[in-house]
Amino acid sequence: MRRAWRWAAVCLLLPLLGGCTAMGYYWQSVSGHLSLMQAAKPIEQWLEDSSTAEPLKDKLRLAGRIRAFAAQQLHLPDNASYLSYADLGRPAVVWNVVAAPEWSLEPEQWCFPVAGCVSYKGYFDETAAQREAQRIAGLGLETTVQPVPAYSTLGWLNWAGGDPLLSTFIGYPEGELARLIFHELAHQVVYVAGDTAFNESFATAVERLGVQLWLEQASANARQQYAALDARRRQWRDLALQLRRDLMVLYATAGPPGPQQLQAKQELMDSFARQYAKLRSSWGDWPGYDRWVARVNNASLAVLAEYEDLAPAFEHLYRRQSSWPAFYEEVRRLARLPRAERHRQLRQLLRP
Repeated sequence: MRRAWRWAAVCLLLPLLGGCTAMGYYWQSVSGHLSLMQAAKPIEQWLEDSSTAEPLKDKLRLAGRIRAFAAQQLHLPDNASYLSYADLGRPAVVWNVVAAPEWSLEPEQWCFPVAGCVSYKGYFDETAAQREAQRIAGLGLETTVQPVPAYSTLGWLNWAGGDPLLSTFIGYPEGELARLIFHELAHQVVYVAGDTAFNESFATAVERLGVQLWLEQASANARQQYAALDARRRQWRDLALQLRRDLMVLYATAGPPGPQQLQAKQELMDSFARQYAKLRSSWGDWPGYDRWVARVNNASLAVLAEYEDLAPAFEHLYRRQSSWPAFYEEVRRLARLPRAERHRQLRQLLRP
């Protein structure tokens, strides 16, 4: 599912900073990112090359306008990022492995210097990601492997060319492309080591608020296309988050899982699948979330929560400020607080 999932897989660059996991993981991270950088060429070169297909040229020009809008209207960083493009020849730039216990919606954490603990491990090779997921599943955890169209280097590598546009997302519809670029640039504004939920919810809020402004000056066709995709996304998200809430209640009240508890969990999963089938039918059998639904488990639900739980609070915070710079400054203030306190203050914003 596209989005749908647009993880900022910053853990991929952590090997450049040293770390505590196997050197094999470090090597694939470094070599994978270097390969990406080597494939990137300035957008001007792609536009001047007569062999570049016209649809790609149009998309690169559109991305340039989106990037300029991000800097001028959203006050997002205007640096080396998204001034180049790389054709990777594969459907995702990386694949993220996420794990959670059988009876919990709290994701497992992997800890690194500087960036702190994150709830995923990124691999540039899908086979390697699947192999790691199988290894972790053998320890009794539920796992998921999520394809990632883009990740942010947090501005750390702007001196080396920044984050390029990629073939994995350049073909997205206009509104979806704008959302992704706004999301990834937001990670360069504020990043808190060890707090994935804060980081991703902030970027999700920026993308949602930003795309609303972008679409105000977009074509009617772009607005209609985005509205249709976003309506489906919201319906799917609401259904999935309800499943998560139901499981949280079950996990909190049922005690250690036995046969009856596991049966109750399966019944919730089956009910979710039936409700999704009805929803899918109402979409004219559009299959956009089929893969996610077929593999739904504690790990995939934990990921969804990290992007969604605090996003409404950030959106509310934005509307309380006088400008984008004022909003970012308030987010930076929250970032300096202890994790529990910053989350408490954000959740306080949503109380009546």
